[in-house]
Amino acid sequence: MSLHRFNVGQKVTFQPDRGDLRQLRGSYTVVRPLPSETRDQQYRVKSDQDGHERVVRESQLAEPSAASTPWDPWSAKPKPS
Repeated sequence: MSLHRFNVGQKVTFQPDRGDLRQLRGSYTVVRPLPSETRDQQYRVKSDQDGHERVVRESQLAEPSAASTPWDPWSAKPKPS
C-alpha cells in the first residue's frame, strides 16, 4: 500500500494533462485522498477559483512554489544596502 503525498486541507497546484482544456489549471485544496489501484494515488480537490471539485491523479499535482504566489508589496522585506 502506497502512502498519499498530500494531506487534507493542503494547497496544491493542479496541472492538467497536455491538451485537456476542460480542466482549470491553478490553485486547489485537497478535500480527501481516494483509494487507488495504481501507484499514481488519487485525490478529490476543490478549485480555489471556481469552487468546483474534481478527482485528479497525484502526478497532476505539485506543491505551490514561491514563484507562483503573487507579489505582495506590503509583506516584502526591504533589500539590504
